[in-house]
Amino acid sequence: MNSILAPGMRVRHPQQPEWGIGQVQSVIGSRITVNFEHAGKVVINGDVIDLDLVA
Repeated sequence: MNSILAPGMRVRHPQQPEWGIGQVQSVIGSRITVNFEHAGKVVINGDVIDLDLVA
């Protein structure tokens, strides 16, 4: 799933629902930077976490 992510897409972290919806800021290799509603900017290791796409 993470392979299709691009800046501007909206996602959720499956193990941190309290973070709310996040917007992808950048994708560099397996490093995905997301700005979440309630957690701010977080760098996700895409090799470990599969983010859920929000429609």
